[in-house]
Amino acid sequence: MKIIDRDTLSNLSAEASARPRRRANWNLHPTLDDPIQRFFNALEPGTYVRPHRHDEAHRWECFFAVRGAATVVTFSDDGILRDRVVIVGDGDGGNLGVEIPPRTWHSLACLQPGTILLELKPGPYEPMTDKDFAKWAPAEGNAPCAAFERWFREGALGSRAGQLLQ
Repeated sequence: MKIIDRDTLSNLSAEASARPRRRANWNLHPTLDDPIQRFFNALEPGTYVRPHRHDEAHRWECFFAVRGAATVVTFSDDGILRDRVVIVGDGDGGNLGVEIPPRTWHSLACLQPGTILLELKPGPYEPMTDKDFAKWAPAEGNAPCAAFERWFREGALGSRAGQLLQ
């Protein structure tokens, strides 16, 4: 039995705060080839999750807020911001989670320090094929990442990032 306690999650948040990418995860699944990938993902404001999709018909993904808050967004194939939903943990009201359908461009933004999400998705995890990154979004570590993340966190639905970053 795996025990999930508050101290472990607090330590995971501290680890995320100390990392340059501003996130850290704790896998509950025993191996990367497990048929159901399940893990806690600690996020801090300012982390950039490049928009991506899981391009196989059986590759859905669920996010549940355990602590803090995050915005989950979806995009059209050409990078137009389609939907945005805030998920909130700790019984603070609002939406608790979302399920992203297969082949849907998506990302998320952290809204509060100490945010922790529980993620679930089909395995196995294959790093080279797990994500199809959007060509219309900057690669992680590039200068426009902060402005791009701010756009999908706050920008108008129906807008395209290119219009805002020029």
